[in-house]
Amino acid sequence: MKTCYIACALDCDIKISPQEQDLVIGADRGYFTLVENGIKPNIAIGDFDSCEGEIDCKNTIVFPVKKDYTDSALAIKYACEHGYKKIVVFGGIGGELDHTIANMSLVAEYTEKEIDISFVDGENILFAIHNSSIFFDKQAKGRISVFSFGDKATGVTESGLLYTLDKFELTNKVALGVSNEFIGESAQITVAEGTLLIYTARENFEKYLTRK
Repeated sequence: MKTCYIACALDCDIKISPQEQDLVIGADRGYFTLVENGIKPNIAIGDFDSCEGEIDCKNTIVFPVKKDYTDSALAIKYACEHGYKKIVVFGGIGGELDHTIANMSLVAEYTEKEIDISFVDGENILFAIHNSSIFFDKQAKGRISVFSFGDKATGVTESGLLYTLDKFELTNKVALGVSNEFIGESAQITVAEGTLLIYTARENFEKYLTRK
């Protein structure tokens, strides 16, 4: 599947090898993060109000500072409008809390639109599932946290982990799913109805996860 890679304003180490069919977007100051990591963006998008230096990109889309959407939201919207169903975003979480919360909302929104979207935070990753199941091979390790995004998520099942749930109802007011752990068994997470935000090691997501 062709992939869109987006770099946002937060500085981070980006290790990707885009293929010819992939798209690389620098969102605002994320353009410079890509360049610093030796990656040439296809497009630069944003208001560039926090940028120092020249944007040297043939395809640059400049928005006014006063706008309804964040730069990361504009970049994701552009990717979707151009047919990308898999989006990986770097530098969008872990910095300013308000922008992190806004990007968590984007993960939930686009997951519900059947877009495979994830936000990378160093060695960890944030993604979501909606009315579906995911499975991890027994090689997955470390922590995994699960949160309801929305008033409630029903029929939540977690098996093969240190703490288990069976058709449970999670709400967005109780963080019962935080800091679970892989235990060397095949694991499953299911939500019958609703959206779950999931945070775990990037390696678990990229190497050991399958969807259903």
